[in-house]
Amino acid sequence: VAAQIAYYVSAAAAVGPCDVAVPTGNFGNILAGWIARRGGAPIERLIIGSNSTDILTRWARSGDLVQTGVVPTLSPSMDIQVSSNTERLLFELYERNPLLLVDRMAEFRAEGRVETGDTHLATVTEVFDGAAFSDEETRAEIRRTYDETGVILDPHTAVGVAAARRVRRDPEVPMVCLATAHPAKFPDAVEQAIGIRPELPAHLADLFDRPERFEALPNDLAAVQAHVRGVIAG
Repeated sequence: VAAQIAYYVSAAAAVGPCDVAVPTGNFGNILAGWIARRGGAPIERLIIGSNSTDILTRWARSGDLVQTGVVPTLSPSMDIQVSSNTERLLFELYERNPLLLVDRMAEFRAEGRVETGDTHLATVTEVFDGAAFSDEETRAEIRRTYDETGVILDPHTAVGVAAARRVRRDPEVPMVCLATAHPAKFPDAVEQAIGIRPELPAHLADLFDRPERFEALPNDLAAVQAHVRGVIAG
């Protein structure tokens, strides 16, 4: 999260006051945006892009975290119901009250739902917005972006771009969309969308031809720790 804050500061410095759209499942990248905004970066809104596992977009609109089950999708990094970085944001919104946070997260894990919005709800609903998309809608966004710009999106980034289109309020405010993966990481989904199988970047083109190196270790923690120490020591 600390490293990702730089993305938002750099983007806002380049374009001025802006909205930022991010595909997110574990809420880490977009949490970095919230921290950057709190630190003074001129970011007006943070847009959550979700797939069919849409717990985060529902939370941003209602203040309630409600699990409904994971749905396997073309964007598997977002197939998450319990986003660990949501807990980090709630810690800040609860004014760093650890006991309150522990109680709420225990309720969430036990019952699959928790009303988190009774404290500083406006902080969430005013800053965050979002939209969720099915696999077919994700493929449609990949096609649309490619047809309009020639840019090939991976399915995660496509969700973020689609969310930006759907919830954008003011066309005068720049919208920054964060790309989160190379399309070659998800070649099947991209090929389904545009009929083109993306190639690996040049520096990885020979990846599957490179020699594989590994060492077999016993199923023993001490042995693994000793091995790691040995590698670090050189």
